[in-house]
Amino acid sequence: MNNIRIVIFFVTIVSSCLNSFAQEQKVWTLEECVNYAIENNISVQQGENTLLINEQDVIARNGSRLPSLDFSGRQGLTLGNQEIFPGQFVDRTANSTSLGINVNQTIFNGFRLTNLYKQSQLTLERNQLELNRIRDNISLNVVNSYLNVLFNKENLEVARAQLEFTKKQLEQTKELVDAGSQPRVNVYDVEATLSSDEQNLTVAENNYNLAILSLSQLLQLPYEGFEVEIIEIDSPSAALMYNDINQILDYAFDNRYEIKVAEKDIESAELSTEISKSGFLPIVSFNYGFGTNVFYTNLRDDEASFVDQLNDNKSQSFGLSLRVPIFSQFQNKTAVAQAQIREDNAKLNLEQAKLDLESNIQRAFTDAQAALKAYEAAKKSVAAQKLAFENSQERYSLGDMNSFNLEQSRIQLINAQSRLINAKYDFVFKTKVLDFYLGKPITQ
Repeated sequence: MNNIRIVIFFVTIVSSCLNSFAQEQKVWTLEECVNYAIENNISVQQGENTLLINEQDVIARNGSRLPSLDFSGRQGLTLGNQEIFPGQFVDRTANSTSLGINVNQTIFNGFRLTNLYKQSQLTLERNQLELNRIRDNISLNVVNSYLNVLFNKENLEVARAQLEFTKKQLEQTKELVDAGSQPRVNVYDVEATLSSDEQNLTVAENNYNLAILSLSQLLQLPYEGFEVEIIEIDSPSAALMYNDINQILDYAFDNRYEIKVAEKDIESAELSTEISKSGFLPIVSFNYGFGTNVFYTNLRDDEASFVDQLNDNKSQSFGLSLRVPIFSQFQNKTAVAQAQIREDNAKLNLEQAKLDLESNIQRAFTDAQAALKAYEAAKKSVAAQKLAFENSQERYSLGDMNSFNLEQSRIQLINAQSRLINAKYDFVFKTKVLDFYLGKPITQ
């Protein structure tokens, strides 16, 4: 039995260690990063709380259209001398109890309560759209930050490859110098290049770490141990680019959340105008009351019992009230005028939202076109620089080129490769922005 307990304990400890290690080594995918950001972002959580408040507002506005019911009760005790007849005082103790139920119902108030209820529903729908817009923007920011990590990771790999190449070149140069084919000064030149490559590697490592830090801060996760899945982005095709911007604009105007939010604001402003106009209309309300009371005094000993008095003293009341506004010190008039101005502003906000959206899409489309051209040019440049560098290597090996010119050729190739990496990720992100406006998933 003791051996079994020891085995179970050992297995538990090993499992815990493995689980802890697995958690520490978690690699975040792009989709996981986006989902985590959406679920845990403070702005999203605040937006979700706003929706909960709006839901309660809808319940309250709907309830305001129902009758109100209240119960009232009072217990009184009077002690001391009281004047029963003129000039005649007696020591009296009196107990009184009163109970009542009241029902109040607004019958008509210019549809104010109904419009307030509709407006609360619109506010809920509007804030849901706003929350979706926030989520979309967060997704786009995460994708951008994630691609920045991949961009710096690829730059880091290029820097490492260049460093390894220079190390091999140094060995080759030493062999040529030892064989008498090249002067020793070439060794010094290559060693200087090696130092420069080591410095470039350090810069690339720092940029990669900063990109990881930026993404972890965006996700509000600890930087230590944070790693992302490295997605191999091959040469993107020009087919990713859209040929026509009109399809993007048409879809965006019909489906983008910022447009729908502005449209909901117009509907809400129109209801506010109707609510303000209700101040000119009469208000009709109904009231019903039921009550009873009990009274005892020490001056009499023939009062009915408590229950009998409750039954005998029952009473009901019915009331129908009408209030017609005649002059409200211009309060109603100014309220309507202000509401109509806000309605006009809401319509202007919609027009501005459409202009901003169109401008952003036009800019994104133009940026994507420019990024595609830059990417195509960068590919041609890298191909040309590779051929030039290979030719320089052959000439250097034959002794027809010195180390300085070889280094210049290598630097041109490195710069061309860096421009290609930058252009590739820039083009991919710009197409993701267009996918974003077209409603396509940007995590794929």
